[in-house]
Amino acid sequence: MNSTPAHPLNPIEIAIQRLPNGGGLPLPAYASYGAAGMDVVAAETLTIRPGTRYAVATGFAMAIPAGYEVQVRPRSGLALKHGITCLNTPGTIDSDYRGEVKVILANHSDESFEVKRGDRIAQLVPAAVQRATFAEVVTLDETERGTGGFGSTGVESDAVDETADAAGLASLSGIKLRRPAE
Repeated sequence: MNSTPAHPLNPIEIAIQRLPNGGGLPLPAYASYGAAGMDVVAAETLTIRPGTRYAVATGFAMAIPAGYEVQVRPRSGLALKHGITCLNTPGTIDSDYRGEVKVILANHSDESFEVKRGDRIAQLVPAAVQRATFAEVVTLDETERGTGGFGSTGVESDAVDETADAAGLASLSGIKLRRPAE
């Protein structure tokens, strides 16, 4: 009898090919029942100097089903503890790509970071893709926000409730929405 409970989400099947440099390494896998991303490990050992980036080999290639992509995302522990993140996040692996998956790591810290073969360096999240077509128009419909972008709604929150209880619970009823012109 299988002791692993069935997951409520229906998985898609992704064909994966272990490459010669991936011998002996674990394939991408979920670290916990509720994990959204599958951990992926490095297939090489290297040092990433401060302020630099490197495309780290993983030792595998995939055939993602049409209608899906696989997103490459950073691991939060590496980002917080070491300043290591993935560039182009989330990175997209397209369904028609068949080459080796590589993870672009960047070192935002002041110290060199050693990546060892077998270290967990990123996570992979499969996602459905929605295709689109464009319809060229002369003008766009008006909205309250209009052309405001990149910080136009400000940084400060008007929702701070100084009367929150000891558990930090406060009501959301006092939230005031900001308008771009405010």
